[in-house]
Amino acid sequence: MRHELRPLFDRVVIKELDPDRVRRSGLVVPPADDEPPPQHGIVLAVGPGLDWWSHVGVKMPVKPGDHVVFPASAGTWVEVDEERLLVCRVGELLGAMELVSSAAPAPER
Repeated sequence: MRHELRPLFDRVVIKELDPDRVRRSGLVVPPADDEPPPQHGIVLAVGPGLDWWSHVGVKMPVKPGDHVVFPASAGTWVEVDEERLLVCRVGELLGAMELVSSAAPAPER
């Protein structure tokens, strides 16, 4: 039987992706000794948000399947069925990666 971790409140469950150390140029970048770079992962599950969010029209900004970036210090690592997962609050996420067409103009600020 397989277990599935269901996050509560404003938490998300993330499976970390292995860092891509090979650049387009073919250069292999070794891991740094000082501060670790932000981590990348795929959102597996999303909590319902906080009780007051629905009253003010706030929704969870990520959904399962989103590719997100988070700091190395985010959340708590747990092991479920021999799989290492990160559980963190949605506010700890740095952002969600999106595919952007290279032909589209950049948005104005």
